[in-house]
Amino acid sequence: MNAAGVVRLSVDGEPVAVPAGSSVAAAVARVTTRFRRSVRGEPRAPVCGMGVCFECRVRIDGVPHQRACITPARDGMQVNTDD
Repeated sequence: MNAAGVVRLSVDGEPVAVPAGSSVAAAVARVTTRFRRSVRGEPRAPVCGMGVCFECRVRIDGVPHQRACITPARDGMQVNTDD
């Protein structure tokens, strides 16, 4: 986070800036409405917003199956929605 209270990270290779305290889901929403696809190819996105439904899973810094809605955005984070 910089002095202006902004966190800068990357979502699918796109630079994103969000206010400090934002979730990874908020950062992803600035770039796309699609978080991932089910095994049948159906688009998925956050449903519950509290980490229970697991529909917002993304890869963060190479670690798969991270819940974007409950993970705080951090400077330099690399997020991939093709988890």
